[in-house]
Amino acid sequence: MDSAAALPPAVEPKKTGNVKFAFACAILASMTSILLGYDIGVMSGASLYIQKDLKISDEQVEVLVGILNVYSLIGSFAAGRTSDWIGRRFTIVFAAVIFFVGALIMGFSANFVMLMFGRFVAGIGVGYALMIAPVYTAEVSPASSRGFLTSFPEVFINFGILLGYVSNYAFSRLSLLLGWRVMLGIGAAPSVLLGFMVLGMPESPRWLVMKGRLADAKVVLAKTSDTAEEAAERLADIKTAAGIPLDLDGDVVAVPKTKGSSQEKRVWKELIFSPTPAMRHILISGIGIHFFQQASGIDAVVLYSPRVFKSAGITGDNRLLGTTVAVGATKTVFILVATFLLDRIGMIVSLAGLAAGLTVVSKHPDEKITWAIVLCIFCIMAYVAFFSIGLGPITWVYSSEIFPLHVRALGCSLGVALNRLTSGVISMTFLSLSKAITIGGAFFLFAGIASLAWVFFFTYLPETRGHTLEDMSQLFGSTATHKQAGATAEAADDDAAAKDKKVEMAATN
Repeated sequence: MDSAAALPPAVEPKKTGNVKFAFACAILASMTSILLGYDIGVMSGASLYIQKDLKISDEQVEVLVGILNVYSLIGSFAAGRTSDWIGRRFTIVFAAVIFFVGALIMGFSANFVMLMFGRFVAGIGVGYALMIAPVYTAEVSPASSRGFLTSFPEVFINFGILLGYVSNYAFSRLSLLLGWRVMLGIGAAPSVLLGFMVLGMPESPRWLVMKGRLADAKVVLAKTSDTAEEAAERLADIKTAAGIPLDLDGDVVAVPKTKGSSQEKRVWKELIFSPTPAMRHILISGIGIHFFQQASGIDAVVLYSPRVFKSAGITGDNRLLGTTVAVGATKTVFILVATFLLDRIGMIVSLAGLAAGLTVVSKHPDEKITWAIVLCIFCIMAYVAFFSIGLGPITWVYSSEIFPLHVRALGCSLGVALNRLTSGVISMTFLSLSKAITIGGAFFLFAGIASLAWVFFFTYLPETRGHTLEDMSQLFGSTATHKQAGATAEAADDDAAAKDKKVEMAATN
């Protein structure tokens, strides 16, 4: 009884400090997302000057703007193996170095081919950053704040977009030869700062345990857990996942070799080739929300906002880029106050209003219809605001929650791959689509897709709020195969024994 009474004073002061430390680590890791955001934002304005300087066609502009999303897939798929090899922290540094090289190549580009090569290099760096930031953040965060901290990458993507817009506005007064090159080349600066700051972060405790470095992992877990008991439980969970016996202890231990190829085949079979109905539901939900996030046209607004505003009747580079900065500011502000609710109706109405305004303007090219221009600006601001408080952040949080642990890496990878591919398709076809069905028609199309997304979300996705990760599979039904179902009772006994062992370990630490 006395020991129980003495527990709160011993734990409470440590809890606040640990959350702050994990918070700082999550911020530093998530800052890698600035690289993607900056590239998206800066290309929206830089593409106007690149087209004038290099005299390239609209089709080449589309490819230039959108191809980075395709290139990023290379980095995304390579990031997993790289991070297992050199660690999460040095993978973040590696991503920063790659983007630094790509930004310099783009900044010194003399022709379209060299510029495309710079996009290729930068895209690989962005792919690395896009995958490693949420992985590191999830592995270092305590359970009490994991959901909140894993939403940080989306926040920093939006901050990077705003920086890109500001860069466009700041350097637009330079000469045509110099302006867009400075816009792209200065993107190397954040990557240098990020690379040095990340060196002050601790390594992921999961990676340390995978390498048998238990003493180092205990230090990190002690700094990033709410209580000593939670640190012991997290260590036991990681040791179990790594195949290390719970009673094996020491500063450095040997990690049993696992049959990686057979395990990988089993994961692919359960998730892709012969999934249960529940697992198929999870897969479609996870990749479906990623598809609709991009298919609703957010990158068309973000990447081509100066052209959209120009179609709405706003003239002059300063006015175009200044209004674009306002879009970036709106998007960033609303992501900071995100409610993590799927605000579907607001996005549909905003897209329909934008399409209507652009259609009216396009039908009267020789007139300045003030109300239609104001409607277009208002609807763009409203659209990015609704996206930022709903579908923007919730996509990453929801898709990372619903997949069972043993298929989570593959499921999340497939979701991100579809996300980037859809973004690339939208980015590389928007100008051609606008020519074919008018720019207003393009946004009517996006409004229609957003309406389909609303139906999909409302009828197919179960609410996960208030459920733990362990309870998540119950929302979709049993994900176990027939063989696995037959061993349920035995597994339950093993789980109970493991939990007793964890509590015993926590008490002795």
